[in-house]
Amino acid sequence: MKVLLLGSGGREHAMGWKLAQSSRVKELISLPGNPGLATLGPVIEGIAVDDVGAISAMAKIHGVDLVVVGPEAPLAAGVADALRRTGVPVFGPTRSAARLESSKAFAKDVMKRAGVATGGSSTFEDPADAISHVESTDGPYVVKADGLAGGKGVLVTESRADASAWAQEWTEHGPVVVEEYLAGPEVSVFAVCTDSGAVALEPARDYKRLLEGDEGPNTGGMGSFSPVDDLPPSLVEDTMRDVVQPTLAQMDLDRNPFSGFLYVGLVLTSQGPKVLEFNVRLGDPETQAVLPRMESDLVDVLEGAEPVWNDLATVNVVLAAKGYPTSPEKGAAIKGLGTDFGESVHVFHAGTVSENGKYLVNGGRVLNVVGTGPDIRSARHRAFAAVESISWPGMAYRTDIAS
Repeated sequence: MKVLLLGSGGREHAMGWKLAQSSRVKELISLPGNPGLATLGPVIEGIAVDDVGAISAMAKIHGVDLVVVGPEAPLAAGVADALRRTGVPVFGPTRSAARLESSKAFAKDVMKRAGVATGGSSTFEDPADAISHVESTDGPYVVKADGLAGGKGVLVTESRADASAWAQEWTEHGPVVVEEYLAGPEVSVFAVCTDSGAVALEPARDYKRLLEGDEGPNTGGMGSFSPVDDLPPSLVEDTMRDVVQPTLAQMDLDRNPFSGFLYVGLVLTSQGPKVLEFNVRLGDPETQAVLPRMESDLVDVLEGAEPVWNDLATVNVVLAAKGYPTSPEKGAAIKGLGTDFGESVHVFHAGTVSENGKYLVNGGRVLNVVGTGPDIRSARHRAFAAVESISWPGMAYRTDIAS
């Protein structure tokens, strides 16, 4: 089959790498892709990833057999709806169902009606009401933009003044959700949802803060690892039973059926696991740690097959540009990408561009260096050994990933 992959980040490079291994994939096309994906098949530039009309027309003209959507923006824009109208198969939810991610308030409402354990929340459109709520409660405070914000529309703080100021700023762009703070370690659980049901992928843990020791601002993610060995033994099964299945059932009851990837961000609180958030796509940087552990053909899994896993452990270290996440500096030449790291290391491109035979920094999160091994310790050693061979001015990363 001919597969079109939408997206340009490290998650998409990892997905493309896995799709290209499928015996069922004759050609992999990426839009807009990145230099890493360009080594796997044709890359189509000049069409925005959320230009749903152009994407559906292009897929039809090129005889695409399956479209796999990586990021959230095209799903929120309705790319799955447009593709289905033209008869092109797509793996991803409709625009309406994608509100499980594109609207925090919508997701909270679905969870409440489905009986899914999550933190309490209130939604505000008027900044005065949001500030009044913050000032009447004790911290820590969790304030989120209701809509998509590229992983940056969240503030977690002990400061009442900072929470109020943040609510004031973000209500200028739309509603904000003030949530109960959930204390405990986090873990990401993924489900592949099809018309025939849902199957689980292996969980991973990511690191959202920029600096070591979970300090600094929130980012899209600075690293991840899998498997996660401090989880309750039945966590994945319990999450499928208590979170995924009730959510899918509620969406069906609402005549808003969901299909695609469902990312469940969990916090392991003292009262048990609670849902922090939903995403309607695979996580980034968790995907880069999970897919090297999958033995199965990814196309089969997207069609509902139960995945088979190998015995590898993985550690993903994100290399970021100077100034990330607020003002990443672009244009620096990347050294070391020609190094032969061996089969135990994968380097997935995220924010790079190729010019005159050189790779340049072209985004905030630039590369994902994934070490694999029989255990986390050896995978971590291989990842950081490879990191030492890569450099550019201002390169930033956390040295405590999977420590």
